[in-house]
Amino acid sequence: MIPNIITSVITGDIIKSRTQVSPETWINVLKEALSFLSTDKAYWEIYRGDSFQIEIKDISSCFIAALYIKACIKSIHGLDVRLAIGVGNKTYEGEQVTESNGEAFIFSGETLETLKKEKQNLRIKTNHSDIDHELNLYFKLALIAMDNWTINSAEIVKLSIENPDALQSELGKLTGINQNAVSTRQKRAHLDEVMELDLMYRKKINTLT
Repeated sequence: MIPNIITSVITGDIIKSRTQVSPETWINVLKEALSFLSTDKAYWEIYRGDSFQIEIKDISSCFIAALYIKACIKSIHGLDVRLAIGVGNKTYEGEQVTESNGEAFIFSGETLETLKKEKQNLRIKTNHSDIDHELNLYFKLALIAMDNWTINSAEIVKLSIENPDALQSELGKLTGINQNAVSTRQKRAHLDEVMELDLMYRKKINTLT
């Protein structure tokens, strides 16, 4: 047993993963994304081929982590990802994240099953239904843009999250495009609005601690 702490967990699976001729393509991208979010492999795992789970100890960072995973996977032609966020206590820490237990892990796993049935790609569950209802409405609206990210849009979102303080001109040098093209891609991705939602998420979720 461990002290009762609040944590967050993302459980997800790759949509249409079997359509890929070379699974290594998305598996390597997913591994790189999860490694970026947690350098300690004990806190993330890929299992059953196209499913994965990662614990994000800082609950205020869980939405931006989900965004990052989605941007990484959407940068591959024809793929998308379902993401279920669970926020709650952690009562047991296993050697691997999938062996750990507590509300956050149960909420995340159960919510992923709900997403599969309802064909929605992002949802959160906490032990506060009012917060869940409000954030899930915001998520549903945000998905109108996020589910339609092109490869270029997804790539610029990924790069913007990796380099939060970079100027558009600096992001342009990293991608080989000019500042105007970076601006256009960020606008098409609705990046400003998505980052506003991240601030709202942080404000709401921090009331749980």
